[in-house]
Amino acid sequence: MGIVTPDWGTLFWMLLTFLIVFFLLKHLAWKPILNMLREREDSISKALVNARNAQEALDKLSQENERMMAEARRQKEQILKEARELKEQILSESREQAREEKASIIEDARKVILKERADALQDIRNIAAEYSVSIASRLLRRELQSDEAQKKLIEDSLSDIHKS
Repeated sequence: MGIVTPDWGTLFWMLLTFLIVFFLLKHLAWKPILNMLREREDSISKALVNARNAQEALDKLSQENERMMAEARRQKEQILKEARELKEQILSESREQAREEKASIIEDARKVILKERADALQDIRNIAAEYSVSIASRLLRRELQSDEAQKKLIEDSLSDIHKS
């Protein structure tokens, strides 16, 4: 027979060789290859599950982050509001204290001015009284040079004292 038409013996040995190779490949190669494919499929499935879980966790973290940012903004606004109120309160208290101090200083100045004025008026009265007494004594000396005028002045003064 030729190359194109095989002999029955050649076919038998080819079939036997094929079955031996097939049996060897089935037990030695296909099981490990299929096991590796199953393991790879399992690891891919686990990786997908882990990726989904990670995405869910990331979404939760993102939501938590947004909530915390909103809370931080709210707290910031609250702190700024309290700071503004405190500033206004301090300014108001400072203005009121300044008004009170101003009024106190003005009142003290008025008291000092009134006291100085009263002292000045008293000094003027004392000086006027001294000048009046001096002038009166000079006038009386001139008018009362005689004894008779002195007696009349004494009698008039005594009568004025008794009347009052």
